Amino acid sequence: MIFSNTGRTLALALLIFPLSLQALTTEAALAAVPQLQATQAWPVTAPLSAPGGLRPCCAFGYNLKAKLGFIPVPLYRVNNVVDTESLGHHAYNDSLLGAARQIAGMSQEKNGILYTQRGGFIDIAHVRDTADMTFYLFSQLYPRLGKAFTLRLDDELAQRQIIFFPFAIPEDAAQAYTLAVWISAHIAFQVAAWHEIAQWYGFRSVPGFSEEISAFSPEDLYSNLLGARLSASLLLSGEGASKGEFNAALSKALPAALRQLGAQPARLTRFQFDMLDGVWWCSKRAVPDKFLVLYRNYFVGNSRLPTSVPGERSPPVLLSLPASVAGLDLDKAGELRLFPSRHMKALPPPAQFYHWADFPTLAAFAHKSDDFTLSMMSKAGKGCTEAK
Repeated sequence: MIFSNTGRTLALALLIFPLSLQALTTEAALAAVPQLQATQAWPVTAPLSAPGGLRPCCAFGYNLKAKLGFIPVPLYRVNNVVDTESLGHHAYNDSLLGAARQIAGMSQEKNGILYTQRGGFIDIAHVRDTADMTFYLFSQLYPRLGKAFTLRLDDELAQRQIIFFPFAIPEDAAQAYTLAVWISAHIAFQVAAWHEIAQWYGFRSVPGFSEEISAFSPEDLYSNLLGARLSASLLLSGEGASKGEFNAALSKALPAALRQLGAQPARLTRFQFDMLDGVWWCSKRAVPDKFLVLYRNYFVGNSRLPTSVPGERSPPVLLSLPASVAGLDLDKAGELRLFPSRHMKALPPPAQFYHWADFPTLAAFAHKSDDFTLSMMSKAGKGCTEAK
């Protein structure tokens, strides 16, 4: 069990589905209310190194073709589909070697997309990335809680800085610990939302290889928010004393959460992809063609339902992050700021910086632009049905 004693389960007393201890802990991780709180100030790892980039996964769809420039890559297909029994062991991603191992098929993790009845499509790499970012930020913030300081992340189209503001911390140690966890989850989701915006406006982690295909993919930010919620729940229950402890806990919590969302076997994930072929994605196109993905979700908020899949009758699960904790508005505790860089060619540079409040406007422009392009493609006879 992830939660090993009475103290760790006390905060789970008011849950929606009292089925078993594992079901309780998972439902608590997903529920918008009640807000989980730590029962004590748990031991915390020494400050971690920042996650070393993002895990390489996944364009929406399966059995995807690929091309280099205009040249198809013969006999190559991207599978993408996973199930809850094959996710492997989570490894905090603080090394670029982690991405290399995944590309080479040597990672202890297995990432891809699976379909859930109550959470839609879930991209496992996005879940893991935001879980790791939450853990990283918490390890950095907790020893300096209430003090002003700045963390600098690697550039991602913009110069990324996380600014923490000064504030009075709660006298109660458990409350202070809880506050640090939710501030970390709050900002970790901002980092994820910026990544979607950066991809649309031209960010390329590999020079010459466009990532526009992945920008605002319908499953992305719900998956990131799931990662923030799971990571927060583990930290609040004392699973952040070391990377090893966090990795082991998330390895158990992730498949449990997916089952709670109604995870489906691989064959039914492929079935759902097939039903959406030509509507949400176009199997005739090849990676990295941007409009292999036809349908996107441009909403960047941190209280969200999964992107609704046509024909799904199961009630969706709302995921959200608290706006305030211990009387403090989390927006006043810290934020991600994006400062101009030489890579901002398609994105108008801000007067000073972009931040969370600017994200909806940037996403709305992307939405309007994509709708116009798809409309023009259809009128010109270049829609998915005409693709070769």
